Amino acid sequence: MKLVRFGEQGREKPGRIDANGQIRDLSGRISDIAGASLERKALAAIASIPCEELPLAPQGVRIGPCVASVGNFIAVGLNYSDHAAESSMPIPAEPILFNKAPSCIVGPDDAVVIPKGSEKTDWEVELAIVIGERASYVSEENALDYVAGYCICNDVSERAYQLERGGTWSKGKGCPTFGPLGPWLVTKDEVEVGNLAMTLEVNGELVQNGSTKTMIFRVPFIVSYISQFMMLMPGDVITTGTPPGVGMGFKPPRYLKAGDTMEVAIEGLGRQRQNVICA
Repeated sequence: MKLVRFGEQGREKPGRIDANGQIRDLSGRISDIAGASLERKALAAIASIPCEELPLAPQGVRIGPCVASVGNFIAVGLNYSDHAAESSMPIPAEPILFNKAPSCIVGPDDAVVIPKGSEKTDWEVELAIVIGERASYVSEENALDYVAGYCICNDVSERAYQLERGGTWSKGKGCPTFGPLGPWLVTKDEVEVGNLAMTLEVNGELVQNGSTKTMIFRVPFIVSYISQFMMLMPGDVITTGTPPGVGMGFKPPRYLKAGDTMEVAIEGLGRQRQNVICA
């Protein structure tokens, strides 16, 4: 099942993608795609609704972030062996965790805003996990029981803020618009995430061309690991790292500028397209 949120920013409605790729309006059945609506019983109830009973959304409507009211937006750094190599950083013995601000979440085709004074805004195509059940001290063996589904995240990053300003990486990860999510939340029964093609193009040039198969720490381990340190709640999002090809890895480095466009795709999870503007 593919779930979507559509409509103007801040007033999105929940929807479901039907067999013909059309958006069906779920707002008469659920209030939003958030929190308790992502628990397994609620997802089963949504899946049981015949799509033809749901009204069609208006054609050409804006697509919003595929999950609302995100409490924790957690990221895993250096989680691809080939990206660690391009960054000249050692493969971590344990996952590197940091937070992205939930306020940075935007729709998959919304503009990405370069922060004031930024000269090193970068791109990162990532697989994101959406939590569906309260998770605390869960085992790796049972970790997928706590996952609702998956979506694309463009983990937009300001490298000077992240790496040159001291403290945690979060400084360069949570600026407004730095977390496009969607277009869809694909429930876990529809996709196997162990070997998905991942691409990101800047101005039509393919810069990232990788696969989830090079992840160092896999989805079940990530969910189990994070749950040892905090309680994960339905609707929390974990973005899981990026393959090589980020701007920082080019020689010389290449960063985003106003007027650029990004196209971000993961096999089975859809495609994003963002225009880049200045604050």
